[in-house]
Amino acid sequence: MISRMDLLQSLAIENEKKMVLLVMDGLGGLPGEDGLTELEKAKTPLMDRLAAESELGLLSMVDVGITPGSGPGHLSLFGYDPLTWSIGRGILEALGVGAHVGAGDICARGNFCTVDADGVILDRRAGRIPSEESARVVEKLQKEIKSIENVKVTFYPGREHRFVVVFSGENLSEEVNDADPQKEGLPMRWAEARNEKALRTEKIINAFIRKVWEVLKDENPANGCLLRGFSSAPHIPSLKELYKIKPMALATYPMYRGLARLVGMEIGNAGETLEQLFDAVGNYWKDYSYFYVHVKYTDSRGEDGNFAEKVKIIEEVDRLLPKILDLKPDVLAITGDHSTPSFLSGHSWHEVPLLLWSPFARRCNAVEFGEKACSAGTLGRMQGDKLIGLMMAHGLKLNKYGA
Repeated sequence: MISRMDLLQSLAIENEKKMVLLVMDGLGGLPGEDGLTELEKAKTPLMDRLAAESELGLLSMVDVGITPGSGPGHLSLFGYDPLTWSIGRGILEALGVGAHVGAGDICARGNFCTVDADGVILDRRAGRIPSEESARVVEKLQKEIKSIENVKVTFYPGREHRFVVVFSGENLSEEVNDADPQKEGLPMRWAEARNEKALRTEKIINAFIRKVWEVLKDENPANGCLLRGFSSAPHIPSLKELYKIKPMALATYPMYRGLARLVGMEIGNAGETLEQLFDAVGNYWKDYSYFYVHVKYTDSRGEDGNFAEKVKIIEEVDRLLPKILDLKPDVLAITGDHSTPSFLSGHSWHEVPLLLWSPFARRCNAVEFGEKACSAGTLGRMQGDKLIGLMMAHGLKLNKYGA
């Protein structure tokens, strides 16, 4: 049986139509005291107007009831079945910061954290220390830790509390569980090998973390680290070769640039602020046909459990949306890579709202863009990896199938 990806590749045609995928990370939410989610609570007159002219629906990124990480969620949006293309978060973050990950190397995404004398994790993000402070701590670590048991260690600073570490040596394995308890107030969860071949890697990783804690013992608040997403460099077919599009990625956070680079997107200068991010789309408009625009802060505020601040970010996106609409895209999709309800302070399994606008949309005459409206929309519930094909259809980028 032909796969959907192969089918789309066989039907894809190149034209000048412009498509925009606007991803508000962690967009989906749960109702507050007044019965409204963050998206429904937000004052979004422009998105509400677009909803009346669009097709609405809900996206399931992996499968019903499965909570997706950002990597699988984005791969799904880009048209890759995340159950087929399993990619570690570490390699995504590494590519995003420009790290070199060679054959046989293992990389991981690091969080600076605050840990007490008993090994209990007090703050998994070390108060979201500024990027400049994080870079200083990374430089300190690189001077003190150059290798662990004959395995070379290379640090790369990231954004805020994040960094990347690359382990280069013999017989390393990515088959190691995260060294992270996932919640504050719990004792450290050390790396664990998933098979015998990974036992050496488990030992090296845990020795590395202990060494980091020793070097940082006098630092505050970043006196420890957690590691997640152990992974090596995969091979994945590019969007350009699959779908005959010229893709541009605009994202402020390294991991999402890494995701985009992994699937063959060009990486643009997205600036540091939301205003700069939306301004950047116009800077690249004439040279590309597919734009991935990533807004991180909806997810960050959801993870912080801050309902009101997540609402404000959604409202800010609505205010900035004319910067994209004035460019007159032929297709516009607004969605998220997963849900991050403020009341859960983390990712969830809930389906993600989707708005798809084009001149060929079957309008559902909705009065707003929100979870309830999307649940009643013309698109119904669909798998996330079908979105790119639907966007291409609306962009007249697919030939007819069969006679």
